[in-house]
Amino acid sequence: MNILFLCTANKNRSRTAEDYFREHYPQHQFRSAGLSQRLCEKEGTTLVTEQMLEWADRIFVMEEYHQDRIQQYTGTLYLHKINVLGIEDIYTYMQAELVTLIINKVQQVEGTLLR
Repeated sequence: MNILFLCTANKNRSRTAEDYFREHYPQHQFRSAGLSQRLCEKEGTTLVTEQMLEWADRIFVMEEYHQDRIQQYTGTLYLHKINVLGIEDIYTYMQAELVTLIINKVQQVEGTLLR
């Protein structure tokens, strides 16, 4: 399964999710990206592309407005793949609380799929 994690700048939340799940679930493919061109350029991080959205079987966004932004540019085409995790931008990369929160939220959505 191809799983894409998205946040605003691809600096902390989505990169933490990608790196954690890639290490612990090698049977799946993981990528991450940001939704803000300005912040991704500033931070030197990956900006999401429509090809990434198409590649993904599941898309996890950190906040509701991330889903809204995707819908603004692509309509309803990818909405069936998107799950909103509800994780605020208050954590640092690989912060223990962030890792635990991501694991719990993803497992709530995916159940045993990632086990």
